[in-house]
Amino acid sequence: MLLRELIKLALNTLAANKPRAFLTMLGISIGVAAVIALMSIGAGVQDYIAQQFSSAGANLIGVVPGRIQRGPGGGAFGAQAPLTMADYRAVAANTPNVIDTSVDFARPAVFAYGNKTSEVNVTGVMANFSAIRNWNARLGRVIDETDIGGRSRVVALGQTVVNDLFEPGEDPLDKIVRINNVPFRVIGVMESKGSSILGDQDAAAFIPLSTAQERLFGQQSQSLTGERIVSTIYAQAANKDVTPAVMASIESLLRERRRIPADEPSDFSVLSQDELINTFGAVTGVLTVFLGAIAAISLLVGGIGIMNIMLVSVTERTREIGLRKAIGARSSAILTQFLTEAVFLSLTGGLIGIGIGLGAAFLVSQFADFRPVVQAGTIALAVGFSLAVGLFFGIYPARRASQLNPIDALRFE
Repeated sequence: MLLRELIKLALNTLAANKPRAFLTMLGISIGVAAVIALMSIGAGVQDYIAQQFSSAGANLIGVVPGRIQRGPGGGAFGAQAPLTMADYRAVAANTPNVIDTSVDFARPAVFAYGNKTSEVNVTGVMANFSAIRNWNARLGRVIDETDIGGRSRVVALGQTVVNDLFEPGEDPLDKIVRINNVPFRVIGVMESKGSSILGDQDAAAFIPLSTAQERLFGQQSQSLTGERIVSTIYAQAANKDVTPAVMASIESLLRERRRIPADEPSDFSVLSQDELINTFGAVTGVLTVFLGAIAAISLLVGGIGIMNIMLVSVTERTREIGLRKAIGARSSAILTQFLTEAVFLSLTGGLIGIGIGLGAAFLVSQFADFRPVVQAGTIALAVGFSLAVGLFFGIYPARRASQLNPIDALRFE
């Protein structure tokens, strides 16, 4: 009953000056909305990154030339020594717990059709590329064993290349495009994968590996020892649990093949999907926390606004406080009353902020490639913080009101 009376009294008091109460709650609402919206967007970006890497194939491990520096300041490649088809054959033949292996060779090239051109990477691939990379043709077909064996001049185009070279609605199948001035017949259009943190994935084209190495790029694809160079070696682990063991096995095998001393770093890098997801996830996680912290500052500003308004309220109601204390009201009752008003302002503002934050997150989802993820923990954190702000910034005005001397308060003009 006492709580009901306190809330009723707080409502009546705040209703007496609605614009002031509304503006005070608005500061808290904006803070809560910002926390929910920014943290939801951050969580959505993390999910989007995970989905982008997962779409490249399940339990995929990649080996690339050069040493990628991990940790702070990472990402730069060290001195590179090329990977070769001999390295690929060794990995394919000697790595346990692997379902499938593949390899590619990629170089930038100029595509031309009629008077239109497009400059993108052309990638020589094996026949199992589509399965291991989880990337199929939307029209026509992908590269097959016949194309590989015949060193055929055929190409499967990404959607961006199709858009660059052909008119809208034009069927690209069986058309002849020129790659570095060499004619290739279009046999397929790859399904669209869209843009991601890795760039435009549709700005790509695929030709038989043998054609790329022996007919299109020639000397560029040959090492000093005469072996054919490759860009990436792929290995698909049997399951996620054996991925670390497979990575270690590949690392050990290639170090031994390349005669790298034990005290020197590898001149290649073995990367897994989980490792890439965790690396990018850590970056976006820090960014999300940083954005949430910035948004929380507005909650502090809103809390200062509550303190200011409550101090003004104490001054305006000094005679009322004096009269209540004169007829027997305890200091604790006065403190509780003003504290209830501060918490009510903060909590109501927080609830309004939830609605604004959810609306902002929904609005972002209409224009972004990713969908913000609204987590119950984020909402609970924002509301709990707004409640704590109300309590913290309401204590001083409430305590000041409760300690007023009734005689001095009654004399106050």
